[in-house]
Amino acid sequence: MRTMKLGTSDLQVPVIAVGCMRITRLTKPEAEHFVQTSIDAGANFFDHADVYGDGVCEEKFADAIHMNSTVRQKVFLQSKCGIRKGVAFDFSKEHILKAVEGSLKRLRTEYLDMLLLHRPDALVEPEEVAQAFDILQSSGKVRNFGVSNQNPMQIQLLKKSVKQPIVANQLQLSITNANMISQGLHVNMQDAPAVNRDGSILDYCRLNDITVQPWSPFQYGFFEGVFLDNDKFPVLNAKIDEIASRYAVSNTTIAIAWLLRHPAQMQPVTGTMNVERLLDCVKAAEIRLTREEWYEIYLAAGNILP
Repeated sequence: MRTMKLGTSDLQVPVIAVGCMRITRLTKPEAEHFVQTSIDAGANFFDHADVYGDGVCEEKFADAIHMNSTVRQKVFLQSKCGIRKGVAFDFSKEHILKAVEGSLKRLRTEYLDMLLLHRPDALVEPEEVAQAFDILQSSGKVRNFGVSNQNPMQIQLLKKSVKQPIVANQLQLSITNANMISQGLHVNMQDAPAVNRDGSILDYCRLNDITVQPWSPFQYGFFEGVFLDNDKFPVLNAKIDEIASRYAVSNTTIAIAWLLRHPAQMQPVTGTMNVERLLDCVKAAEIRLTREEWYEIYLAAGNILP
């Protein structure tokens, strides 16, 4: 698996992250096979969140990987916190510390390689986040920090108090959900794609060496379904299939390769629990689409150029 530099850290990580939100759908033998196949393929970066399956996903992962000190050294574990069921969002010092303790217990590990704040909290107090991060870092319980779905000003607000680098931002992005790219093409235009909905977060992350982790790379809308092999997207699928045939790979591979072709050096987060599909995602690390192919796919999804 090809690797990349994670944000401003000195870490080299796989260009594909394995999302574990759906691992509860697997039986124990299936989960064991999935996790081991991921590691064997070099996809040893696993993404979690304390709310996935109300914590059961982290527990099931630890069981599947047979977590111990030797195994722990072979994987990169990322988890997220901040979403409180029945409350909304909570970036208080107390909740962050409690959430991390819960994830560590469920994952059967002494530390997280990275902790992300899960979506923005309207009541965030950066000073409290900073205190929590300091405690987690000094105790060795979290080694790197990031955010998800945050815009530039929200990150800047955190950085007012937080001294640790924000090395990643997990954002929704796919061929059909590409507004953060489209707005950069429609500067000074009056059409819908010109609307800046996120404060130019893509450019901000590039300027500040923050790794963008696209989530739901196959979804359209907000979890409305996948666009691959979907009758709602005949032109897009025809184009992807054409290019996939050219490279002798699957349409899944091309969808991920489209994200990897962007010079922001993104790290897509997969969500599949299908071993063959995961391996198709991994293959994307070895493909570099041409500029023409990238734009052909972009236009086939219904995006327009100014």
